[in-house]
Amino acid sequence: MSFPYISINNPLILASASPRRKELLKQVGIPFKVVEGDIDENGEDGTPYEICERLAEKKALSVYKASGKNWVLGADTIVVKDGIIMGKPENAEDAANMLQRLSAGDHEVITGYSIINPDGGLAVTAHVTTTVTFKRLTPEEINSYIKTNEPFGKAGAYAIQEIGAFMITGINGSYSNVVGLPLFEVIDSLVRAKALERFPSFFFP
Repeated sequence: MSFPYISINNPLILASASPRRKELLKQVGIPFKVVEGDIDENGEDGTPYEICERLAEKKALSVYKASGKNWVLGADTIVVKDGIIMGKPENAEDAANMLQRLSAGDHEVITGYSIINPDGGLAVTAHVTTTVTFKRLTPEEINSYIKTNEPFGKAGAYAIQEIGAFMITGINGSYSNVVGLPLFEVIDSLVRAKALERFPSFFFP
């Protein structure tokens, strides 16, 4: 079965309130609108890869029911260090503990994404992993960074595309994945699922 391609009059539904994911989709010019999914993100079992894929699916499916007949994209990003999943810090102490754990070593940033077709069928669910390396952080650097308020609302308590870049000595893999959405893989999946006719493209109404 074929479905209408994403267009200005038939935008992709982004099942996320993340301003970073919105900026990434704007960057590549894909027409979209935001409908935030309402799901319980706690109590998921499995590997970090399975968990982020499952949460991405749940977000996409919860939004599809209220979105009409559009393509829907859900995503979930987690940070993993030594097998421990690090979500968004609850307070300054939590952020400091996360940053101390990430200091002077490698960690993984995993984004799961899920694409639902206009008939409610699951078109794609996958994940992308990027390895990020941090410099050794001093207590003063950690405290100063927390005072910027940037760590809050970010998985792993940092933002690679903002002030947090000062901590990062290298990455192996997708940069946009660390920001919140692996653009190469998502666009490739949208083309393969026939949500996009081609890319790059001029999006007609």
